[in-house]
Amino acid sequence: MGYGDILIHIDEDLEDERIHDLQRVLGNIRGVLSACVPDRRRHLMMVDFDPEGVRPSQLVQAVRSHGLRAEMVGL
Repeated sequence: MGYGDILIHIDEDLEDERIHDLQRVLGNIRGVLSACVPDRRRHLMMVDFDPEGVRPSQLVQAVRSHGLRAEMVGL
């Protein structure tokens, strides 16, 4: 099984608690290996995932479902 990764840009300024909650939510999605927001780049979330188990668009939608504006960076 090979893993891929995507970078998600989040428009809003998030407090630590909300970032940790969002990382936990994405980390619990089947097929996601990890979800991380770096301390110095609080608008970016790197998500490592199994492309056979989850699509990148599903991950972006998971962020948006929490009332946030988000988009995938690059491709």
